[in-house]
Amino acid sequence: MAIMKYHKHYNDLDSLLDSVFSGVKIPAVDIREDKESYKISAEIPGFAEKDISVFVEKHVLTIEGRQEEEEKKDGRKYLVKERSVRNFSRSFTLPDDLDEEKVSASFKNGVLEITLPKTEKAQPKRIEVKVGAKAEN
Repeated sequence: MAIMKYHKHYNDLDSLLDSVFSGVKIPAVDIREDKESYKISAEIPGFAEKDISVFVEKHVLTIEGRQEEEEKKDGRKYLVKERSVRNFSRSFTLPDDLDEEKVSASFKNGVLEITLPKTEKAQPKRIEVKVGAKAEN
């Protein structure tokens, strides 16, 4: 089973309409798999590390971003304000072959990298083939 988008109450059309009308942009992600782990890369420009949360609960990985409204300083006012405070939440259903206790994340240059290690049981085991020897039972 692969990592899949998690939709608790919405289908894709509802998510699309919510993002269009609320002005919230959901981060684009790439999901890769190798022998030892799954890796998720999410583009989250304009956010600081302190603004991002990643957590796993009941086989669901959630990435959240929360930005605080800038405080008005010294009576300054905006003449034009096109940038807004952005918040987002994105969730993925995880496969059973993950070691949820060893999930790690790093954030650099607006890209969040999440590593989801597979359990040792899920990783392929190489069996040595001995020439001329009997197989053990």
